[in-house]
Amino acid sequence: MLRKITLVAAAVAISAIGFSQIANSMGPKKDKTEIAMEHSDTMQDGLEIATFAGGCFWCVEKDFEHVKGVSHAVSGYTGGQLKNPTYRNHGKHVEAVQIFYDPTQVSYKELLDVFWRSTDPTDAGGQFCDRGHSYSNVIFANDEKQLEIAKASKAEIEKSKPFDAPIITPILMANEFTDAEDYHQDYYKKNPIRYKGYRFGCGRDGHVKSLWGDEAHRGVEGH
Repeated sequence: MLRKITLVAAAVAISAIGFSQIANSMGPKKDKTEIAMEHSDTMQDGLEIATFAGGCFWCVEKDFEHVKGVSHAVSGYTGGQLKNPTYRNHGKHVEAVQIFYDPTQVSYKELLDVFWRSTDPTDAGGQFCDRGHSYSNVIFANDEKQLEIAKASKAEIEKSKPFDAPIITPILMANEFTDAEDYHQDYYKKNPIRYKGYRFGCGRDGHVKSLWGDEAHRGVEGH
């Protein structure tokens, strides 16, 4: 499923080149042993995991890798039943990101604050220019403690939000997460021009700003 690019013609042209290469140049997926070893090493460093879906996983990954206390983020697919989903067949899954963070530097509650203010939690049909189930806005709790914190955070946002539309973002218990193809990991670093063209053309930052005002992207360094 290729992303829908709208708004600025120049951005469309730049992005289209990148997306054609995505369709034709998918990198290999890592096998489960490689993924398990990498994640095991990470957890031995005392890091914890938060899992969020906020539309395009390139953008969610980029935003959270610019939060103090976050070691790195991994793009992938979750929320469905298909074994080993890929970019071509993940339609019943959602694009999501696992965020590996140091809880001594940033709390799960603070990551939730970033998540809310970098997405549109009122959109039931996708996020920004990306439409459909696979671009849903979802919080995936990895344990009961995260579930409790996430529910409290949502209740807090519902009271203090600067907009009238209801918040529809579901909070679900996480299920199996499958890492996306290598091509998608750190896409904003590997293909900065195409990434900037896509993000601008999709209107993500402008929409977030119009929704959240001065609170937009709170906690994202350099944004």
